[in-house]
Amino acid sequence: MTSTNLNIRIDGSAGAAAPYEQLRAQIAEAARAGRLPAGFKLPTVRGFAEELGLAANTVAKAYRVLEADGVVETRGRHGTFVAAAGDSAVREAAAAAQAFAERAQRLGLTFDEATATALDALRARYGA
Repeated sequence: MTSTNLNIRIDGSAGAAAPYEQLRAQIAEAARAGRLPAGFKLPTVRGFAEELGLAANTVAKAYRVLEADGVVETRGRHGTFVAAAGDSAVREAAAAAQAFAERAQRLGLTFDEATATALDALRARYGA
């Protein structure tokens, strides 16, 4: 399934990520790369769902996660827009890393144990 104006492709094969996650990742990447500029209005949930052949709840879930991540903002009845560009993803990741470091230290992990744990999680997530 493909979105004509945003060039979103959803892989429906069995091994693919969940459709909402594919949609979320593609919109986030396009916003981060500048292909979707700040202030760009995203399609309505229902319209986008119809265009992609997805359930409206699937698109709504992707939009909710994107909003929680600071990638988009909903302006009431005016719609959903790409949020102002910036390094919010980097700041959020740094805050999560700081929280992990504090928690690992409280749990009594050594530096090497904490590092190995974080690297294992990153490798598993990124398939590296």
